[in-house]
Amino acid sequence: LSSGINAEYGGNNGERGRLMVTNLRIIWHSKTLARINLSVGFNSVISISTRSAESKLRGQTEALFLLTRCNNTRFEFIFTNLVPDTPRLFTSVLSVHRAYETSKMYRDLKLRGALIANKTLRLLPLEEVYDKVNGVWNLSSDQGNLGTFYITNVRLVWHADINETFNVSIPYIQMRAVKIRDSKFGTALVVESLKNAGGYVLGFRIDPVEKLQEVMKEIHSLYRVYSANPIFGVQYQVEDRLEPLEQVTVAYEEDDIEITEDNAQSDAFVAYYADGNKREDAEPVFCEQLGLAIEGLKDGFTLESLWEVTGI
Repeated sequence: LSSGINAEYGGNNGERGRLMVTNLRIIWHSKTLARINLSVGFNSVISISTRSAESKLRGQTEALFLLTRCNNTRFEFIFTNLVPDTPRLFTSVLSVHRAYETSKMYRDLKLRGALIANKTLRLLPLEEVYDKVNGVWNLSSDQGNLGTFYITNVRLVWHADINETFNVSIPYIQMRAVKIRDSKFGTALVVESLKNAGGYVLGFRIDPVEKLQEVMKEIHSLYRVYSANPIFGVQYQVEDRLEPLEQVTVAYEEDDIEITEDNAQSDAFVAYYADGNKREDAEPVFCEQLGLAIEGLKDGFTLESLWEVTGI
C-alpha cells in the first residue's frame, strides 16, 4: 500500500469514500457501505489526467480521470480529493502509475529486446543472477541456435551467442509450466507461458541430461521462492505528508524599522526615477559646467547630486 486518501468517486457522485493506491492497483470503497467498491489494476489503465469537474461535495473542483480498458470495453472513473489544499490524490496515483509502466520487464515476456550488453545481462534494479548456463540450444528453429541461459530471482533469460539481439526474457510470473519432454532434438527443457503472455511453448536443449535436470530443479526452486514473495519491480517511496495550509501559514508582522532621510541620493533617485505624473520634459537650459543644454533641474536638486545618483 503506497497511499490512502479520502476521495469522492464520480460513478457515485456525492459518495464519500477512501482511495488506496498500491503498487499494482487503485482501490476505492464507500465509507458508508463497504460493498460499494472499485478495484482498477494499473495494467488496464490507458491514461490518467486531471481536469475540472462538478462535485456534489465540493462543487467545481479539480478531479482525477482514469481511462481504462477491460475486455475491449472502455471505462472512465472520476475521483475528487476531499482533503483541501493538498495534491496527494493526483501526485500519488501519477507517480505509482509511472513506476508501474517503467517496470514492465519484471512482469512481461519479452522477445528480441535490449537484454544483453557486452555479452552480459542487463540487470534490473532488484534482480540477482543465480546461475549462468552456457551451451544451451534454443529449439525454435529446425537447426537450433546455440546460446546462454541466465537464471535470476525474477526471470529466465536466453540469448544466442552469435546474435545477442536474438533473445527471450520469461518472468516467473508469466510461466505456466516448466518440464522436461522428448523432442525431435532429444530430451529438452520446455517452458510454457500463460495465455495472456502469448501462450508460447519454448524448448531448450542442455547436454548432458544430468545438467538439464539440475537446471530444471533450480528453476522450480526459484519459481517457488518467487511465488511466495513476488518481485513486481514497482518502487515508490511515500513522501512526507504535507501539513495543512492553516498550519504552515505564518501571520504577517509589520517590520519594526524607521525610515530616515539622511541620504540625499535616494531623494534624487526617487524624484527622477519614479515620477509617475511626468508627461513632458522641462524646458532646456544651458549648463555652463557641461557646456550643453540640459533639462531644467527640479527645485532643491543640484547637478552634483544627480551625478551621485549614478554611483548608487
